[in-house]
Amino acid sequence: MRRSRDDHAFPAQFRDALPNGGRLIGLDVGTKTIGTALCDAGWSFASPALLIRRTKFQKDKAALAEIITAQKVVGLVIGLPINLDGSESPRSQSTRAFAQNLKDMGLPILLQDERWSTVAVTRTLIEQDASRAKRAELVDKMAAAYILQGAIDALVTAQI
Repeated sequence: MRRSRDDHAFPAQFRDALPNGGRLIGLDVGTKTIGTALCDAGWSFASPALLIRRTKFQKDKAALAEIITAQKVVGLVIGLPINLDGSESPRSQSTRAFAQNLKDMGLPILLQDERWSTVAVTRTLIEQDASRAKRAELVDKMAAAYILQGAIDALVTAQI
């Protein structure tokens, strides 16, 4: 994925800014919800966490801050919606603005390409015969876990 100089952290900078291990939080930022996921301190696996219903940014940020504090999170991985051709869209810019507004939390931030995350998660849920209502409830949290798992896999294998 092409990254611009104004990204909040290049992947190598993100890894270098983290202590040896520590919990990370993954975010799938939508217009109505924010799916969250957490990984273990050893960066082995990501698990879906809470779904935050979007209201006003400051309330959304406060809800995230509660999770971050309670879970002793050391870094943020935010899914960046990129078009299939690699170009960015208005949603990409909205996500970049969201990440920019979280910088004052003092944690390293990585914008992770989230192409295919929702599709992959939805297919899995359909294969598991989950109802539409159940899929709607789970997809954003599971997409956040998918995004976070991709990032921690790359961090561990030094691919980013």
